[in-house]
Amino acid sequence: MESNFATPSNLVSDSVSAFWQVHRSKESALHETIIPKGVIEIIFNFETTQLQAQVNNRHITVPRCFIQGYSTSPIHLHLDGSQTFFGVVLNPAAVKYIFNFYPQIFANCVIDLTLIDSTFCFLWHKLGEQNNFNNRVQVFTDWLINRLPELNEREKAFNCFLNSDSNIQLSVTQLANLFCYSTKQLSRKIFELAGMNTEQTLLYKKYLKAVHLIHSSDLKLTEVAYLCHFCDQSHFIKTFKSLSYITPHEYVNRKSNIVGHIFENVH
Repeated sequence: MESNFATPSNLVSDSVSAFWQVHRSKESALHETIIPKGVIEIIFNFETTQLQAQVNNRHITVPRCFIQGYSTSPIHLHLDGSQTFFGVVLNPAAVKYIFNFYPQIFANCVIDLTLIDSTFCFLWHKLGEQNNFNNRVQVFTDWLINRLPELNEREKAFNCFLNSDSNIQLSVTQLANLFCYSTKQLSRKIFELAGMNTEQTLLYKKYLKAVHLIHSSDLKLTEVAYLCHFCDQSHFIKTFKSLSYITPHEYVNRKSNIVGHIFENVH
């Protein structure tokens, strides 16, 4: 499996946090589980045959161009043959300017973008014609420039909060004070961006930090729980399993080279 990753140019960095591409040559069939990763992303699927997935306990045919928001349950894919996916990770506060929708409507679902905006049909073809990852990044960047938002400082701060593991130790009241909002105003704003209230989002961010620490370090799970500000080990395991449907220990044993992705051969 070949993978590419790139950070955006300064021109579009307020709207995009990353570009990625995964190509898998024709091999034996795989079952892929993608545990919640805390991203809003557009994915272009260049598979010529229909790809089946299970999203939020619903079986779907994966569209050739779709958007998905924050998920709170795993996504399951059956991979058979070769696949090429090109993805664009969006900054939450920019989504409403690009699509005229708050990202909350994309939470826990996969939405065919060609049904929302007909220009994505052309964009899919244009990206498919490119023979390398960098060219695809440039094509998407050129498309996005025509609809770039101008984010205010508070919107940029929300992007920073949601895209990082900062401030996860704060209480709801402390976070509201940081954003100069009432707790009710803050919860409403975060729900628009993430589809979760403030308390749920803080817990979700603790889980995400745990996933990255488990993936990129050899820390003991007790150390991970402490660094992610869980009350205790039991709370850590319960939260992790409620979102990923597996325990932290199971993730340690099954993780792949891609954060949040688990691959298993289909016999």
